[in-house]
Amino acid sequence: MRFVTAEHNQKARVGILDTEGKKILFINDAEKARSEKEIYPSSLVECIALGDPFIEQVNDLVDWVQTSGNMDSLYIPIEEVKWLAPIPKPSKNIFCVGKNYAEHAIEMGSPEDIPEHIMVFTKAPTTVIGPNETILNHHLVTSQLDYEGELAVVIGKKGKEIKREEALDYVFGYTIINDVTARDLQARHKQFFIGKSLDTTCPMGPWIIDKSEIINPNRLNIETKVNGEVRQSSNTEKFIFPVEEIISVLSAGMTLEPGDIIATGTPAGVGKGFKPPKFLQPGDQVEITIEKIGTLTNKIQY
Repeated sequence: MRFVTAEHNQKARVGILDTEGKKILFINDAEKARSEKEIYPSSLVECIALGDPFIEQVNDLVDWVQTSGNMDSLYIPIEEVKWLAPIPKPSKNIFCVGKNYAEHAIEMGSPEDIPEHIMVFTKAPTTVIGPNETILNHHLVTSQLDYEGELAVVIGKKGKEIKREEALDYVFGYTIINDVTARDLQARHKQFFIGKSLDTTCPMGPWIIDKSEIINPNRLNIETKVNGEVRQSSNTEKFIFPVEEIISVLSAGMTLEPGDIIATGTPAGVGKGFKPPKFLQPGDQVEITIEKIGTLTNKIQY
């Protein structure tokens, strides 16, 4: 299943995208049609916190809708909604893994920059925007806005000191993140937070795909295009630190909670890596596609 958050009739709702990707079933609307009750929380983070029973309930609800004769009235065409990030307001900063592809570490420095241990920084939750929303160009504070296409992991249940072999049991699903970065601010301040946390610099989506549909997150094609030009093309099998290790290391002394988001790093091909650099310009369109998930598209403010 592909879980979405979208605005319909001026209200943000949690829904399921149909298999053709053309309509959304808002789960509380469907449940109200079935039982005259709205039993689900209003945010996807709260739904995720319900655990496996939530997935089971939604599967049962979808089955009911498909046999109820109400499909035409309950499924809303995607053209009639405003897409939001699947988790529009994360409860924590987004965990970000740096230099998790050797080729990216080299393009940003040298072979000596390939990390021996997981490198982690964060993006503020106020950076998050949804698919097709505009990324501010921030021309007053940066002239080096860059893109980073990344697989993101969404945690599904609370855990600490998670064993590597059990790590995927703590995953709810996967989505796409564009870790937009102001390279000049990143270099100026040394610590990454400011350069990574300008408003609108964490496009996310277009949905979260249930983990049952991705058996191995460490073997997915990933591609980033800018104005149709392929800039990044790789596979998550090139991770230095696979998803299981990232979760295990992060949770060693820190409790992970439902709805926590982990961006797993970007492959080679970022704008700064070109000679001369290819930083984002006003009006540029960035498309990030990850196998089995979909495509996240955003434009830079004119």
